[in-house]
Amino acid sequence: MTDPAFTVSEFVAVLNQTLEYAYPGVTITGELANFRVSKGRWVYFDLKDEGATVRFFATVQQLPGPLEDGMVVAVRGVPRLHTQYGFSVTAHVIQPVGEGSIKKAAKLLEAKLAAEGLFDAERKRSLPFPPAHIGLITSGESAAYRDFIKILAARWGGLRITLIDVQVQGEASPAQVVQAIAQFNSLADAPDVLVITRGGGSAEDLQSFSTEQVTRAVAASRIPTIVAIGHEVDISLAELAADQRASTPSNAAELLVPDRKAALVRLHEAHKRLAHLVDRNLMDARQELKILRETLQNSVRQIAAQDRENVNVRRKLLEAFNPAAALARGYALVRSDGKMVRSGHDIFSGQEISIELADAQLTSTIKTVTMKD
Repeated sequence: MTDPAFTVSEFVAVLNQTLEYAYPGVTITGELANFRVSKGRWVYFDLKDEGATVRFFATVQQLPGPLEDGMVVAVRGVPRLHTQYGFSVTAHVIQPVGEGSIKKAAKLLEAKLAAEGLFDAERKRSLPFPPAHIGLITSGESAAYRDFIKILAARWGGLRITLIDVQVQGEASPAQVVQAIAQFNSLADAPDVLVITRGGGSAEDLQSFSTEQVTRAVAASRIPTIVAIGHEVDISLAELAADQRASTPSNAAELLVPDRKAALVRLHEAHKRLAHLVDRNLMDARQELKILRETLQNSVRQIAAQDRENVNVRRKLLEAFNPAAALARGYALVRSDGKMVRSGHDIFSGQEISIELADAQLTSTIKTVTMKD
């Protein structure tokens, strides 16, 4: 059998067609080596194990976050033979593998984002308490979803909850979570708060919520966020970027709404305190009214006594100036033509006058008028 004969270009084209047919996509796991970023855009690295090394090419958009040589990663991509640069795999998805590499990648990304201020306390907003409308991002079939809804209904209830069902682990998870956050933020009737949650799991299971794209999406949300991932000991980068972190899905529900029973107890106690305060105020008001009434009565009595005294004084003055009193003492009133005679100049000889005594009225004619010196 004769071997196929190709030109170089033909061989490259045929081999790429064969690879594309046989291996349209591959996932390769190995230790990261020779990692470098060129011009802030292109990424070059190798994956190696004890027996071989494979070259890879990617763009920075494919990076889950900062990476370092020595980390173990799984890369999904397309193998190709380049006409000038030889064989390599064009990476589409890059994920750290193993607890050690995942934690190291998270630490590198945490340091990077912390330097940008994404985790600063000054950025964090207070959550509405309780919210009327909750946007929930989780798997609708998960125990985390059931626990959150159960605790929420038991504690408060009557809330509007809008769920966007997403994958909470795996390759598609980060993009779905980011899209859900964007979708909620684009609504005209946006929720009061976003809840992003999932239950516990391995480091690989929780990895989506420590990726750069999810962490940045949580930090950029215009809707306040609360994130609860895994158990209390699990802390994802999305939780650090959220406005509030909850230790578990159930704890997220507890932080969002008050306990109905406790609220009723507090309301009853407040009612008793208010009733006691009203009673005390009424008693104080009655006492003040009593004092005011007594004060008013005393004032009225004092004013009445003073008025009586004033009346007596005026009565005595009137009595003192009463002509009848003067007449009773022997004085007389002299009138001429109905007018009071006050001076000798007002009368003349031969003038008729009337004289009023206390008990009689006299008429007389003046004989002579003698003026005093």
